[in-house]
Amino acid sequence: MRRCAILLLLILFTAAPAIGGEIRLSVAASLKDVINELTAKYEKAHPGTVFVKNYGASGALAGQIENGAPADLFISANTKWMDHLKGKKLVEEKSIRNFARNTLVFTGSTGKKVTGMNDLARLYKIGIGSPKSVPAGEYAQTAIKNADMERQLQGKLVMAKDVRECLMYAELGEVDGSFVYRTDALQGKKTKLLFTVPQKLYPEVVYPIALTVQAVNNRDVKGFFTYLRSLEAKSVLKQYGFIL
Repeated sequence: MRRCAILLLLILFTAAPAIGGEIRLSVAASLKDVINELTAKYEKAHPGTVFVKNYGASGALAGQIENGAPADLFISANTKWMDHLKGKKLVEEKSIRNFARNTLVFTGSTGKKVTGMNDLARLYKIGIGSPKSVPAGEYAQTAIKNADMERQLQGKLVMAKDVRECLMYAELGEVDGSFVYRTDALQGKKTKLLFTVPQKLYPEVVYPIALTVQAVNNRDVKGFFTYLRSLEAKSVLKQYGFIL
């Protein structure tokens, strides 16, 4: 009986609407550092505002929202998962816009000379986000295919749950290098950016942003949504290496 009561409380808590001043974010993992700074600046200027942040692979986040997880604002690392939620009528279509852009790179600490896609054949292990849910992994997989490197890299790819885990694998030396975004590579302490993946090999990296349908009339959420388009927010994005 007690177990049932606890379970009921958990369900009610999860389904409960956001309290006044609370803003629930579901954001692609590659935006973690810049969003943390932007939310800190916003909280300082708007006392009483509280952010509940959920970072992860865009596909995983979209799946959570589709299954009823509370979220007021969604930022994906590609248009695919935003389109998925739009098709399910879970995000406000009129609010969808591009937040920022990025570039795919290869980073690592290997002592081998790696200056381009063809050099990857020399490596033993390569980190890549799971293409089914991680946009960076999907971009990387496309680049590998278009560079005609699938056969040479067979059995060498180590899957990660998101792009930040990819960077961690490279930082810990568990792989020779990883495909990550340029902004992630800049955060590396033990790795260095080895080469930029030619843009002709994969689609442009775009981060679409949108309000969820449950947040359309939430004044607090809309205030932060407006702030993310401000000159201050754009300046912070540039500092972290994002392209506007």
